[in-house]
Amino acid sequence: MSTTTQRTVWITGAGSGMGRATALQAARAGWAVALSGRRPAPLEQLAAEIREEGGTALALPLDVQDRAAVRETAAQVAERLGGIDALVLAAGLNAPQRRWDDQDLAQFDAILATNLTAVANAIDAALPRLRERDGQVVVISSYAGWSFQPGAGVAYSASKTALGSLVRTLNQQEAAHGVRACHLCPGDVATDFLDQRPSVPDAEARARMLSAEDIARTVCFVLDSPGHVRIDELALSPVSQA
Repeated sequence: MSTTTQRTVWITGAGSGMGRATALQAARAGWAVALSGRRPAPLEQLAAEIREEGGTALALPLDVQDRAAVRETAAQVAERLGGIDALVLAAGLNAPQRRWDDQDLAQFDAILATNLTAVANAIDAALPRLRERDGQVVVISSYAGWSFQPGAGVAYSASKTALGSLVRTLNQQEAAHGVRACHLCPGDVATDFLDQRPSVPDAEARARMLSAEDIARTVCFVLDSPGHVRIDELALSPVSQA
């Protein structure tokens, strides 16, 4: 277990949406945050915002599909922030073409690579450091990973459902090292990710959805759970969602 006063969380997909909101919430709760994502500018802007509020933030741009880069980034997080106490995986991808009769298999591969393989890459890279700290992993998945959602798409549904098994095997095999993982399954969330839907929801529909801040509070609830508590899976949805 870490003896330092400030814990470190590494967040992928931190440049926007749920990842960004989680970084802000965690920093305000006293965590040092390492921010990863494809685009450097939003990460630097977020890091500056956190520092202006008195927090500790490190921007580390990264393509989570680049396995070697993921390993190097994990090492940088541990070296520059003193370790890794938690890993939050918020990067995701979908496409408007979601049916067997219109999907593109190259797009299918990209969705699985982002939503599933990249998650495994990051966990594998962080795991030695997480073992040192009785660390936690929060995989921000989807309602489609918890129950079948016909509109979510073939590739997206397959990738998110697989995350449930990934988390279960992690918990079963790493419990002896004190590592805990949560499969977090949000319903409709009003973020830019909605722009990837075949029919993009309007402002009125978005107003009824969860917010990125709702997810951030939930992630921090999981991260702040006592050491003897493991939240294996957690689904949350707006009241309006069927």
